[in-house]
Amino acid sequence: MARPRVFISSTFYDLRQIRADLDSFIRRMGYDPVRNESGKIPYGKEQKPEEYCYREIETCDIVVAVIGGRFGSQSQQSAYSVSQSEIRTAVNREKSLFIFIEKGVYTEYQTYLKNKNNEGTKYHYVDRTEIYGFIEEILGLPRNNPVHPFETAEDITEFLREQWAGMFQRFLQEQDRTREISLILRLDQTASTLDRLVQYLSEQNETQSDALGQIVLSNHPAFRRLAKVMGISFRAFFETRDELDKLLVAFGYTEDVLSGDPEFSIWTREIKNKVAYLNVRDELFTKDGRIQPQGAIRWNDDWITREVRDKADEYAQQTEISDDDIPF
Repeated sequence: MARPRVFISSTFYDLRQIRADLDSFIRRMGYDPVRNESGKIPYGKEQKPEEYCYREIETCDIVVAVIGGRFGSQSQQSAYSVSQSEIRTAVNREKSLFIFIEKGVYTEYQTYLKNKNNEGTKYHYVDRTEIYGFIEEILGLPRNNPVHPFETAEDITEFLREQWAGMFQRFLQEQDRTREISLILRLDQTASTLDRLVQYLSEQNETQSDALGQIVLSNHPAFRRLAKVMGISFRAFFETRDELDKLLVAFGYTEDVLSGDPEFSIWTREIKNKVAYLNVRDELFTKDGRIQPQGAIRWNDDWITREVRDKADEYAQQTEISDDDIPF
């Protein structure tokens, strides 16, 4: 399984223990550390050794750069050191970059800013002022220049642990958004196809328009809902209220014409010691008894419901006498 490759960039002699600690931490995280002294950088004979370091950065996913008080080896390609050039390569290649600066160096950097034009100023934490010039350059970048001071390797590893956890969480969120965008695009394509279909059929003769109406009618949600509440395995189909009544009669239902409900028509069916009530909202049909097109109504599953009551409870409810019925 592929694992993230993490390039460790720093001077060697003064920060070798930090580099070893970072190597151990990266391995515990399940990632693959890349550092010069462990032999992870393949060198060739065609170019200078430092060039292979820069090329290796291009194959890595993350670069962890540590800046201490030593300038390190001078690059043979520029006025920068090799470790500084590694950071510049990571910036130019837009790698995920984390920069750590020794706390003493970072604090003394403020003194450098006030005295950088004074050539006689002596600095305690660095061997060459070019280090402070490079820090100033890094901090001046518009992006991809996160800088964090440290005292111990643990400061670095704890910061990286939090950062990488946040990166993983953001990756998961982006994956969810990718799925949502994909769904939206598919829905948009479907809607576009339907729009073209409607436009095409609308431009044809009346027979084709009738075909469009049949397509829309055949997918009416009332049919699926009725089949679900009645517990039948096939889709019910009806175009008028009269056809619905005949369908329900075939299943043993009888319309309760005396229910008195102003919004629903009710059909009942006796099943042993129980009574099943099937309620259908009258608004589902037009005044002449034809089913309303799906686009003409806002469908709600509550428009077709079914409930089963005990026959004894139903009888008790119907025969219950209120105080108003008592003649004395």
